[in-house]
Amino acid sequence: MSPFWGELIGTMILIIFGAGVVAGVALKDSKASAGGWIVITAGWGLGVALAVYAVGDISGAHINPAVTVGLATIGEFAWASVPGYIAAQIIGAMIGASLIYFMYSAHFNATEDPGPKLAVFSTSPAIRHTPSNFFSETLGTFVLVLGILFIGANAFTEGLNPLIVGLLIVAIGLSLGGTTGYAINPARDFGPRLVHALMPIKGKGSSEWWYAWIPIAGPILGGGLGALFYAAVFEGVVHNLLWIFLALFAATQVLTFSLEKKHIKTHSDKQVFHNPQEKKA
Repeated sequence: MSPFWGELIGTMILIIFGAGVVAGVALKDSKASAGGWIVITAGWGLGVALAVYAVGDISGAHINPAVTVGLATIGEFAWASVPGYIAAQIIGAMIGASLIYFMYSAHFNATEDPGPKLAVFSTSPAIRHTPSNFFSETLGTFVLVLGILFIGANAFTEGLNPLIVGLLIVAIGLSLGGTTGYAINPARDFGPRLVHALMPIKGKGSSEWWYAWIPIAGPILGGGLGALFYAAVFEGVVHNLLWIFLALFAATQVLTFSLEKKHIKTHSDKQVFHNPQEKKA
């Protein structure tokens, strides 16, 4: 099996378990209904572990563009192979999400609220605040890639590493996932969100494309910064890309404040008052 197919199948496995546990918890009349956040984080963590067990020896089991880019920034992965890996990850995520849609189709039809339907496929903020939403995804992915690298630097009993990485996912979800649902993986969010937009899901509502750039930009920058930080602090190697990624992060974070200010102003201008005598402050 080629690395391309390894990444495709690995990401598909990840989404089958990850989107599957969200569907079970969130959709109406599922036997796992209302299982809660701990169940969801456990499902995602075990999904990552099993995906790594499946294709780790084939492609390295990045199953995440942020990991692929992060490793490339420190010379652990060839830049020329990055586009192919990312394409495989997105396709795999779309296949996994499609399979979960067909499996839970009756529950999608039984669920009236469009929010849980979108949650099966992609993330959204608990509180819409662009600066903190972007920072949450950046920090979560920074910790992910940093954690993968320092886990890899330790000697474990053969075959234990994937399980430890799965526990890292659970820890990130429990500690850092409550704000945005911790996409920490552009393929995991973009591919299934595209499936949500394309599938004839009854009463599905918006795919929230206005938010989709955050779980792409945040994880890419966070993954790069995590790898570059590891190289600088743990290995004593400061790559020039560290300064570029820091500048990109700072510029994007500043942009988020501008976008949030514009959003607030737009919604304020559109506010409708029931009392004709009432004026905006």
